[in-house]
Parts: sequence; structure tokens; C-alpha cells
Amino acid sequence: MCLSTRQKSVLLLAAIILKYIFIDYERIKAVGPDRAAAEWLLRCGAKVRFRGFDRWQHDYNGLPTGPLGRYRIEAIDATESCIMYRGFDHLEGLEHVEEIRFNKCIYIEDTCLERLSQIKTLQDSLKNMTMVSCGNVTDKGIITLHHLRKLEWLLLSDLPGVKDKDQTVDRLQTALPRLTIELDLA
Repeated sequence: MCLSTRQKSVLLLAAIILKYIFIDYERIKAVGPDRAAAEWLLRCGAKVRFRGFDRWQHDYNGLPTGPLGRYRIEAIDATESCIMYRGFDHLEGLEHVEEIRFNKCIYIEDTCLERLSQIKTLQDSLKNMTMVSCGNVTDKGIITLHHLRKLEWLLLSDLPGVKDKDQTVDRLQTALPRLTIELDLA
């Protein structure tokens, strides 16, 4: 069978995408959830900050090594990364994440926020979240954040899919009275 250049390009792109979203549960078991999540996030173009460190880690090859469980992810900056729903299983078991930034994430959609909100460890740790210029996020996705019971601060900006901001904010504030919401929605 002879493939055209376009067909070869499509197959190569599909192989690359599958590599980035494939969940290797054996790898998670071997290196722990924080290391496995950091590897996935960095491969997708995001950054992580480990507990006790001030600088952001963005270089996959520069990930620190050490005993299992030594480095715990405290913050995730997914700005302009290609993270998507399928990879969110990597976030299971992260117990120390206090901050997540979704800025200009074209693959973040409602199902991602639903999945994020269902992760028990994140429900107990996540305090701050930023969501800016994520065009596939709607009111439905924002409302699911009410499961993040420790959430204290939420920035929502440039989200064209959010149509009824007043009702969405009211529902979140009712569910999470301690939550401070900063809005910049048209």
C-alpha cells in the first residue's frame, strides 16, 4: 500500500497526539502521581512548580530526581499548552496542588473542568484558579467547579462561551460562599 504525503502526515500527527494523551498507569505506579503528572504536563507545554520551590519547572529533561514522593506538584501553569481531557487522569492522586492556570488553552472544554472537579484530592487542595481565553468553556463547565470545596479565588476572563455570567456566578457563590470571583467577561 502506498500512502500519499498527506496521509503520512496525518498518521504521524495521530501518533504524536496519542503519545501525549496516552495514560501509562504502570508509569504512574512506578514513579508516583506527581512525577508522572509533571512528565505529562511538561510534554504538553505546561509548567509545574514543586512544593518548597519558587521557580517553575518547564524543561522535561530538567525534572528533578530523587526518592518516590519527594517532589510534590503545588502549582500548574497550563498557559498555551495542549493539555486535553484524555490526559486529565494524570492528575489523579495529586494531593498538594493549590493553583491551576488555564490561559489560552484551546483544548480545555467543559468535560475537562468536570473531570478536574471530580478528582477528590484536588477537591481538598485546590485554592486558586485562573481561566483566561479558553474559548470552549461554557457556563456548564464553570458551574462544575463548585465541587472544588477549598477554592478561594477564581479569575474568569475572555470566555466567550459563558453566556449567563450572573447566574453562573450566583450558583458558584451559593455553593462556595468563601470564593472570591474576579470577572472580566463581556
